[in-house]
Amino acid sequence: MWVTSAYLLAYAVPLLITGRLGDRVGRRRVYLTGLTVFTLASLWCGLTGELGMGIGALVAARVVQGLGASMMTPQTMAVITRTFPAERRGSAMALWGATAGVATLAGPLLGGLLVDSLGWEWIFFVNVPVGIVGLVLAARLVPRLETHPHRFDLLGVVLSAVGLFCAVFGIQEGQTYGWGRITGFVSVPLLIGTGLALLVVFTLWQARNPGEPLVPLGLFRDRNFSLATTAITTMGFTATAHIFPLMLWLQGARGLSPTTAALILAPSSVLALVLAPVAGRLTDRVHPRLLVGAGTLLLAAGLLLLSLAMTPDAPLWRAVAGVVVLGLANPLIWGPLSTTATRNLPMHRAGAGAGVYNTTRQVGAVLGSAAIAVLMEARLGVHLGGAGGGLPAEGMAAQGMGAGGAPVDPEVAAAFSRALAESMLLPAAVILVGFLAAMFFERPQHLAR
Repeated sequence: MWVTSAYLLAYAVPLLITGRLGDRVGRRRVYLTGLTVFTLASLWCGLTGELGMGIGALVAARVVQGLGASMMTPQTMAVITRTFPAERRGSAMALWGATAGVATLAGPLLGGLLVDSLGWEWIFFVNVPVGIVGLVLAARLVPRLETHPHRFDLLGVVLSAVGLFCAVFGIQEGQTYGWGRITGFVSVPLLIGTGLALLVVFTLWQARNPGEPLVPLGLFRDRNFSLATTAITTMGFTATAHIFPLMLWLQGARGLSPTTAALILAPSSVLALVLAPVAGRLTDRVHPRLLVGAGTLLLAAGLLLLSLAMTPDAPLWRAVAGVVVLGLANPLIWGPLSTTATRNLPMHRAGAGAGVYNTTRQVGAVLGSAAIAVLMEARLGVHLGGAGGGLPAEGMAAQGMGAGGAPVDPEVAAAFSRALAESMLLPAAVILVGFLAAMFFERPQHLAR
């Protein structure tokens, strides 16, 4: 559990700070530093298994890896914002967004192949050569951009970091602790409440800070930025939430291996990458309301198709059809949303804007992970009676299915499939909130001309 949680916390919590850091000391410098930290931490993660260092060392390495990732992510958006003029930014952001979308979908496939063939350490070792190539290319090709002399809002740093940590940790681990007590004095609701209270105080301080705030609230005066951060929160929720029930169904009810189950997602990754340049050109020419609106509706339709296909005996081509629709939808969302969020931002606020945008995306992902876990357990309890109560979905998959993934009892497989199919309706509903946000986008200035 902590191998995953430690990374997510170390990645999500500092994003506001690292986005602002790039404005101050240079985006290229912060990106290269973050990539170096991430690459070395990946090597450390793999070596904990090779050298028998134990789970504590792996968790520590994952914390460092998450910190490296948090330094990189805001800089990529900020560099694109600073490098490309508004009328060409859509094509660049489309490739950036397609990379994020493809990575989300291709990760399970590559991870399954590496784990099945070489061992779990290689899901970390594979980052080392990729990181080295990235360092060489970034050092040669990423320009040195002008920095801005910002003063760091130290009180804002503390409030945002502690508030985000408490809220994200509470939401992320609520299911683990049954939404009750973590220790004798600390409970999940208390932790989440404390985090939200600190974030409210942080927001009030940002509004009244006489110096330079960590998050200039003036960013939200731009309607497109505010709506895009809302939409990307729903996208982060949906992208994370739909993977869990789908993969559990493919492996638990249909008896597929992890690698074969991940291959079902391959058409979506391929389509997202192929269509990204097309979506990029459209982003520079078409109102973002049309692109993101169409993408979010397609995504909801694809998730509905998957929900209908998730039965023990339905032909797998029906699930593949749903995945294909997801592949058509993703390029219309990731890149156009990123472009819409940053298109009108002042250059000296590009890092702050990127930090806010990526923080909301990651918070959406944490919410999606927590919400889908609660819903899956609830639906499993309904359809499997006492067998499902109090057990996580992974435990139900292991209990209800045979060692090779084949169902022991067809009735159990049918109930298991119904529970997971119903769970898929949650991300389908949440992405419609993103559709509503997209309907209020303003026409970009370069299109108005």
